[in-house]
Amino acid sequence: MKNDAEIKVKPLGFPWKTKDPFIFCAYHRDEYPKGNEAMGPDASLEGRNIGQDFVIKDGWRMYHGETIPGFPYHPHRGFETITINKEGIVDHSDSLGAAGRFGAGDVQWMTAGKGVQHSEMFPLIHQDKGNPLELFQIWLNLPKERKFVDPHFKMLWERDIPTLIEENEEGRSVCVDVIAGDLYNLKAPNPTPDSWAADPNNEVAVWTIKIESGMEWVLPGSKSVVNRTLYYYKGHSLFIGQEHIPPNHSIEIRSDQDCILRAGDSDCYLLMLQGRPINEPVVQYGPFVMNSEKEIQEAFEEYRKTQFGGWPWPNKDQVHGRDRERFALHADGTEEIENIS
Repeated sequence: MKNDAEIKVKPLGFPWKTKDPFIFCAYHRDEYPKGNEAMGPDASLEGRNIGQDFVIKDGWRMYHGETIPGFPYHPHRGFETITINKEGIVDHSDSLGAAGRFGAGDVQWMTAGKGVQHSEMFPLIHQDKGNPLELFQIWLNLPKERKFVDPHFKMLWERDIPTLIEENEEGRSVCVDVIAGDLYNLKAPNPTPDSWAADPNNEVAVWTIKIESGMEWVLPGSKSVVNRTLYYYKGHSLFIGQEHIPPNHSIEIRSDQDCILRAGDSDCYLLMLQGRPINEPVVQYGPFVMNSEKEIQEAFEEYRKTQFGGWPWPNKDQVHGRDRERFALHADGTEEIENIS
């Protein structure tokens, strides 16, 4: 069982620091108001640094959006994004002509590979009530041999993501969504085929964990020693073994040993990231993650010349119709439709 001395606890910043094979994780929680006709906030934008609005004001941010909150088109190369949506709506569009809308419980896994532009917007579709948003975006590195694979994305719909639920005698429970990896007899949907997570020997795991107040749960150890970090982002009374962990802290723990997690007088919410390190040089500059400064310069030069295929959509902050159901339109023209509820 886990010895307290093996725990490394660090305060969370923005974005959250991660360990190889991950690059970083950004957590977003915004209490957006009712939407207007354009699916932007039905509220004044006065006093905001529009285009660079990252400071919470009235409970929400516009990020790089000017009329609709979110991230208008921007490029990526050399890594993957895993976007976990817990609440709200995200609209995706990209330079391959692919698009999608996903909601609470859904996950988008995108391989940027040799280069792609995409937008990630947060349309405020409800005009009669607030539009809260909660999501994680995790950057997972690609090994050198796969940094120039063709870009594409995959949807992991909420119905396909397995969930572990365990209860104690008092009816308190733990709930674990298994987005990547496996937990006991539960196996996550396959990731994108070129991902570091596609090889089970790399033991990549991405789990979201909710432990109800008064519940104790044993987090099982991995098969081998890999990097494992817990991110305690909501709650105020978590214990690992005998050690009290303050909220808004990361906890690095030895992966191949079981670990006792206990929620005290509050429900506790955590994200777990785990994986075998790629152990290659990492050079990140803005939206590009490569192995050398030369490759970063080449990425910028190619983007200036080609725009990674250009932008086929009418708006840089492209969103889909207010009544559009959850869907995924892929670059080859195939389309998946999910109910919006």
